[in-house]
Formats: sequence, C-alpha cells, structure tokens
Amino acid sequence: MTPLRLVAIVAIFLSSTVAWMILGGTISARSGESDYRIRQEVEALWGSEHRQRPPQLAVHRTSTVRVEKETTKDDVVTRAVTIERQLSQFGTELVGTALDVRLDLAHRQKGLLWWSTYTVDLNGTYRFALPPRERTGGAVLNSDDTLLLTFPLSAQGAVYDGFVIEVDGVEHAATVADGNAFSVRVPRGMRDTVSVRVAYRSRGLGTWQYAVADRGTAQVKDFSLTLRTSDPDVNFPTGSLSPTSKADGDKTLRWTFQSLVTGQSIGVTLPERLNPGPTAARISFFAPVSLLFFMTVMVIIGVIKRRSLHPMNYFFLAAAFFAFHLLFAYLVDVMALAPAFAVSSVVSLGLVTSYLRIVQGAKAAFLQAGTAQLVFLVGFSLAFFHEGQTGLTVAVGSVVTLFILMQLTARVRWAEVFGGTDVEEGPLGGTPVGVPAFSSSTPPPPSSPAG
Repeated sequence: MTPLRLVAIVAIFLSSTVAWMILGGTISARSGESDYRIRQEVEALWGSEHRQRPPQLAVHRTSTVRVEKETTKDDVVTRAVTIERQLSQFGTELVGTALDVRLDLAHRQKGLLWWSTYTVDLNGTYRFALPPRERTGGAVLNSDDTLLLTFPLSAQGAVYDGFVIEVDGVEHAATVADGNAFSVRVPRGMRDTVSVRVAYRSRGLGTWQYAVADRGTAQVKDFSLTLRTSDPDVNFPTGSLSPTSKADGDKTLRWTFQSLVTGQSIGVTLPERLNPGPTAARISFFAPVSLLFFMTVMVIIGVIKRRSLHPMNYFFLAAAFFAFHLLFAYLVDVMALAPAFAVSSVVSLGLVTSYLRIVQGAKAAFLQAGTAQLVFLVGFSLAFFHEGQTGLTVAVGSVVTLFILMQLTARVRWAEVFGGTDVEEGPLGGTPVGVPAFSSSTPPPPSSPAG
C-alpha cells in the first residue's frame, strides 16, 4: 500500500460521500413536498387533529317590569307607569365533568409517509349550576329564563357521526353557531342544576386533546376523563397533564380531579409508524460512515495479507454500496419498508461478493468482504429501524471494530508498509510482520567469514 494509492482511496471515499449527500437531499425534498401536500389530502379525507373544549352554558333572562317615570314641565310633575321588557345574561358554573373517550388507531400510507389516523368516540356528561331565578313581585311582573348551550366542535371541517346533545335526558336539535360550534336553546324550568350529555363519533389525525379550561387558566371541579386506546404505546403532548392512573396494559388512561386549577390540556399522541422517506434519507446520510468502516477493514486486511486492492477496485466497491441506497430510496415507493430493505441488501451483497470472488477469490469475497459489508452496511442501516437505539448500535459496533483492528495490526511495521525507513516505528514487545522472531536467550547466528 503506497501513499499515492491511499490518497486515491480517500478521494473515492469523498466522492462517494458527495453522491450520498445529494441522494439524501433528494429523498428529503421528496418527503418534505409530500408531507405538505399529502397532509392536506389526508386531513380532507380523514380529518385533522382534534382539540375538544368544554361546552358553555349561559342563562338568557327576559323580565317584564313596571317602570315609573317622572317628568317635570312648568313646575308640574307628571308620573307615568310603563311596562318594559329587559334582557340580561348570566353565566353558569361547570361543577361536574365525566368523559368517556375511545381512540382506535389506523395507520395509512400516502406517498413516502405513514399517517397515524384514528377514530374517536366521545361520550361526555356535564353538570352546570344555574344562578337563582329572579323573584317576581313589586316592579317585576314576570321573568323567563332560557338556557343557551354552546358546544365547540373539536376540529375545523371534521365529520361528526351520531351527534347527540341531551339536556336533562331530553335530546334537542342543535343549530350551527359562530366559531365552529353548535348551539341549543331550551327553557329553564324550575331546576337549579342542569345535566348536559354530548356524544359523537369522528375521525382525526395524529393527536387528540381535551382542553380542561375553555381558555386561559380556570378551576374545574369533580372532573373525570377515561381514555381507552387500541394501542398502549401512546405519547403525551408537551405541556399536557399526565394520567392519574393506568389499567388494561396501559390501554386505559384515567384523569380524575376533585378540584383542579390549571391551564393545561389532556391529550395523547398516537404512535407513528416508521416512515419510508425519512428513514431512507437518514440511512443515506449515514452511508459514508458505513463505507469508511468497510474501506478501513479492507485496507487493513490487505496490509496484513500483503495483497492490497487497487483504487479502481475500491471505486467499484463504493459503487456497490451506493447501489444499495439508490435502490432502497426508490423501492420504498412501490414496496413495504422491510421487503425493500431486504432486496437492496441482497443486491448490494451480491455485487460486492461476486466482484471480489473474481478479484481475490471466494474466501476473501465471502468471509472478509461479505462479513464486513453485512456488519457495516446492513447492520448499521438496520439500526435505523429501531428509534432511539441507532447511536448505541453504531457506538458498540465501532468499539468492537476498533478492538479487532488494533489486535490485528499490533505487529505491523507501518514505516515499511508505507515505504518509510524509520526503524523506531514498530510494535513494542512484538515482532514486526514478516520479520523472523528471535529468542532473547538465543544469540543471533554468526556471520559467515569474508571470503
């Protein structure tokens, strides 16, 4: 191995790195464009993220009152009695909330991305405390209260099936109100509290949330929310309340509070499936590391075996590595992620081993190059299928590889390998490669006398 050959190999590695960066950027651009465009299509077909807020109940009061008016003209006081209608509005207090929510996850693929869609079944009961009725008598001749219930919808443009609003057990027809909401008007009757039940079935995407307070920070009393999911591996959005209890293998989550003051919401993020586009892009960006390990091992083996490959051989090996990522990047468009990865791996392994079998023989092709490619290309790339473990896998593989290479090259005299003459460079306590070993107790053989 001469320094000139080593420089040529480094140039091949750098050129391959540029090619992988371009490929990875292309995949990222395709995925990004698909994300923006296809997300709108998915939301149009399946719905967007849901954020449900509690209903609002107001009391509209119409009072008939007798009003006495005095007028003075030319020192003459005139009194007149008129009957007027006065309108006023009062708020109510939400004193109880009991919600039962069911989320069923369904992953759907469009383009290079998987989308976490879900169906949501909500059944909620709310209790409101009403203000005291206005007493009649004196100036108040009559008073009539009407309850105005406003229920905000959880998503803009969503489809709601089986939508029901009941007030004290009686179902009422809802009318469209401003602000993406439905409203219901009912007479108050003689009650001081009112029970409201709302139920619907809808579809959403990614995250479902329930805003404990309609806006800002508020106090909620006697609150209970039970959330059942079809998948236990849900996550919780940043700034949301953690469940107070879990059951059924983490598929049933409960939030129970007697009196809570908060501005946070309750919610879950449905688990995502591994996306082909971003995964292929990350593997492509990481490819130079795999090739670096592979070339290093092949160079070291060549030094030890005294049979180094020519830079042109490394050029074709780098091309075989690049073929894996190129094929994988476009197979994920038409195949599932795992089969696309398997096909790309077999093709790349076949290219490398079949080529080196002719160059160096079957043993070097399958036992040395094939094993190295299986570890550094297939193994390292496979680590990207396990979120959160990629770095650890690469770190462990790197340390193990470093240990093996250090043991293999401990006796190599690098000055001789690169054509140098520094005799002090070499292993300490070992024998240089290709140099006969001499025992410390055996003197060197005598030189023959000059003839």
